[in-house]
Amino acid sequence: MEVGKSRSGNTLRKVLAVAILVLLVFIAQGFFLTGKEPSIEIKPEMPALGKRTPFNVEVSEFRRGLVQVKVECIQGDKSATLIDKTYPASSQFFPWGSKTVTDSLGGAAGTLNVPELKEGSAVIRVTAGRAATWLRRPDPVTSEISLPVRLIPPTIQVTSKHNYISQGGSELVTYTIGGTSVHDGVRAGSWWFPGYPLPGGGELDRFALFSVPYDMEKPDVRLIAADDAGNEAVETFIDRFVPKSFKSDTLNISDEFISKVVPEIMARASEMEDRGDPLANYLAINRELRVKNAETIKGLAQSSKPEFLWSGPFQMLPNSKAMATFGERRTYRYKGELVDHQTHLGYDFASVRNAPVPAPNDGIVLLTGYLGIYGNTVVMDHGYGLMSLSGHLSSIAVKEGQRVSRGDTIGHTGKTGLAVGDHLHFTTLLYGLPVNPMEWADEHWVRDRITRKLEEARER
Repeated sequence: MEVGKSRSGNTLRKVLAVAILVLLVFIAQGFFLTGKEPSIEIKPEMPALGKRTPFNVEVSEFRRGLVQVKVECIQGDKSATLIDKTYPASSQFFPWGSKTVTDSLGGAAGTLNVPELKEGSAVIRVTAGRAATWLRRPDPVTSEISLPVRLIPPTIQVTSKHNYISQGGSELVTYTIGGTSVHDGVRAGSWWFPGYPLPGGGELDRFALFSVPYDMEKPDVRLIAADDAGNEAVETFIDRFVPKSFKSDTLNISDEFISKVVPEIMARASEMEDRGDPLANYLAINRELRVKNAETIKGLAQSSKPEFLWSGPFQMLPNSKAMATFGERRTYRYKGELVDHQTHLGYDFASVRNAPVPAPNDGIVLLTGYLGIYGNTVVMDHGYGLMSLSGHLSSIAVKEGQRVSRGDTIGHTGKTGLAVGDHLHFTTLLYGLPVNPMEWADEHWVRDRITRKLEEARER
């Protein structure tokens, strides 16, 4: 019995010792288990501060979690708080409890929220607090970056004369920019037309091809040059704007036409869902797929080469008659009821069946294949964002990436896509925006609006 009591006593003493040790660790945590030093990363979206420079701050602390993050903009003896956020940290006794271990904070610094900023430099400082204990209150962690402050926009000066443009038409403007400009071009409503170095010009000489969109009745067009802090110089430069009264037409949609075109398009456009009704499917194609096709074409413009691939006027389909024109406002009726409105953004040319389609000008083939409402399609790049589209083809005779010359056969007319009969749908585009192709087919227009302006700008 004495031996058993001895063993029982030893076990009790061990349990008691472990309990005391755990208690001591528990108490020690209350005194000493502070948060680790938080990790801080500051990511400005621009290399300088201007009116508004967006930034992102990544902060993390994985032991007891974040407690406070403060972001300031400091210049000299002046400071402004941009962000001040607090968090509930976990308990020092239960550090695995609820806590925020990482956060991403977005904000902006500049004269819009720190009006006292002056030219020179400023600091974005991030201060991250650390979780404390009963006896220890560790210092916060600070990280900062210094950025130049730029408040004066670059200069910009228009050098071309007679900047005339029609609604839905194209134009070229030449100009010079200041040395701090990193981004320039023409903004027309929501459309952006980038500027390029003037071929054969000086270091600061630029030009841009642009358009007033077909649906813009009053020109909202600005020439813009911006620096790396987002400061913009803005100039109006349109000397004359010609609004257009586009034709109107009514198309009567029959069950026969729907049953002819809809099944093939639905089969070739995997993104389209069957609505369970032929008319509903047709309207989805005419509306939704039309928009998707436009987005695809706009995306192609990003591959346009920064060089003039073309020369001289564009060639239209020979020996043909224009059956529909650019900007035509179309009303669609089914069994006498109005069902849709759309704008026809090109020319429809009819010749003989399966007529050879010539390349409208020199260029590189960007896309070949079936493109929704256009059926079999060839899209060509002519440089500096200028593209052409030939649709409804019965066959395609070129491949993507192929260089072709004006007049080379790129396919044959047909009635694929939303085509009533055999014809060519043709249009020109600037950065994905359809523009009046008849201007580009006019030798005098090409000389006066494009080549002469480039020549005059080089001679200055």
